[in-house]
Amino acid sequence: MTDSLQHLVRNDNLRLAYRVVNGTQPTVVWLGGFHSDMAGTKAQVLADQAKATGGGYLRFDYFGHGESDGAFEDGTITRWREDVLAVIDELTEGPLVLVGSSMGGWLACLAAIARPDRIKALVLIAPAPDFTEKLMEPELSDEARAAIARHGRWVRPSEYDDGGYAITRELLEDGARWSILPGPVPIDVPVRVLQGGADPDVPWTHALELANGLTSQDVVFSLIKDGDHRLSRPQDLERLVAAVAEARMLAEPVDDDPVARRLARAARARAAGQAPATAWAAADMGPDEE
Repeated sequence: MTDSLQHLVRNDNLRLAYRVVNGTQPTVVWLGGFHSDMAGTKAQVLADQAKATGGGYLRFDYFGHGESDGAFEDGTITRWREDVLAVIDELTEGPLVLVGSSMGGWLACLAAIARPDRIKALVLIAPAPDFTEKLMEPELSDEARAAIARHGRWVRPSEYDDGGYAITRELLEDGARWSILPGPVPIDVPVRVLQGGADPDVPWTHALELANGLTSQDVVFSLIKDGDHRLSRPQDLERLVAAVAEARMLAEPVDDDPVARRLARAARARAAGQAPATAWAAADMGPDEE
């Protein structure tokens, strides 16, 4: 079992930072949000859960995020999608469960469409498909639009970053290339969606549009009425761990012996419920924007 910092070198010699917990398949892969990183509360809780239960788990930072190389403002949905596929293709084997938060929910869907043979279940937290076009651009002020038109970029203030972060013309234009709504979204694996009803960044109606657009018939949409965008309270983390445990069971290869399969799944479900939930309440609820 390891969880030390490692790097995957991409074709342009820039490195993606990642951490892996070796364990049983299916492997859970964490996909963080826009301007977030793999050190956030939810990503760490899933790492702790993997260590406690022996499951495989991988988390990483996209280009320009966290401990990976590159400038954040040079990133696009195309680049970050390519990062996800590179991590899947080069660092994992066997069936996968993707857990995507906010922008990571969009990238999880794009990856599931591109790798249907590998990705067997999704857990989406406040998923934000098409956010550049449908959520971000409509909210831009006249000043921001003028700055992007004139300079190709505008620095968006952020309570999580004193210097703010850049929104670029290239990000907005590139994002429109990967639009998946209103669907149909050709994903036919089990999907579990956790969405806050008080989320100021991703309206619950937006996440529900995605759930309705999926072609899968095994979709469960859970609305946490008082939940915010981060969904990092202890009770939210418990829901996340339970959803990931269920997704791992649903993603397992079908065994020829249905009785043995049920017994094995029941044992793993019991193990998944033995995570150190009390530690989550004392966890550092620091910046975890997505």
